[in-house]
Amino acid sequence: MPPRGPKTKPTNLKILTGTARAHRLNPNEPKPEIAQPEPPEHLTDAAREEWDRVAVELVTLGILTHLDRGALAAYCQAYGRWSAAETALARMAERDAVTEGLIVKTKSGNLIQNPLVGAANKAMADMVRYAAEFGLTPSARTRVAGISEAGPDAFSKFDEWLA
Repeated sequence: MPPRGPKTKPTNLKILTGTARAHRLNPNEPKPEIAQPEPPEHLTDAAREEWDRVAVELVTLGILTHLDRGALAAYCQAYGRWSAAETALARMAERDAVTEGLIVKTKSGNLIQNPLVGAANKAMADMVRYAAEFGLTPSARTRVAGISEAGPDAFSKFDEWLA
């Protein structure tokens, strides 16, 4: 049976948000080193640009580790798919002033929502969900205070307090 209640925050985020209480922390939680992982080869061009844009910032804030490579890649790939779908919709909108590419005609002559709209919406929802994991949305950022210039062991000063 899965645990009830909201998803558990890592200790680092509890400390950054000011909600850390010694009795509610996992003393055996892994503490991976802050690092910038290499991007996966399969990222699209737009996804790679997004990786390059956010990875440095996440390292500076002390949030990114090598373990986060997959989650960041998923965010970036969702961004790339959203960008591609929106670009394709914009090109279609240039040729269709009435529906701006949002409606297409099927082979049988029926009008339906352009499948690109659904693809763009799904990719956007995925992107926002992953972005929140890294504090990349305004509401997620209000719950995290970054630790720039603190170095790879930024939370060691809390070890004595947590013990």
